[in-house]
Amino acid sequence: MVVVEEAWPLSSIATEITYHVQKHAFDYLDAPVHRINRLDVPLPYAPTLIEAILPNVARTVKAVKAVMYRD
Repeated sequence: MVVVEEAWPLSSIATEITYHVQKHAFDYLDAPVHRINRLDVPLPYAPTLIEAILPNVARTVKAVKAVMYRD
């Protein structure tokens, strides 16, 4: 399971979803749950830096491949 959200890594909806899935469905998981959130840094002013800290396709694909053991 991969959860993608443009929020802080802690105290977000993605954190709650991953917590409940791992608590209640741990025996059904084949791989650990991965969260893709924005980086834990203050929001920069430059548009290129904003794109760098937000979840993107490359980070999401990398997480999906890791969950599927296709590194």
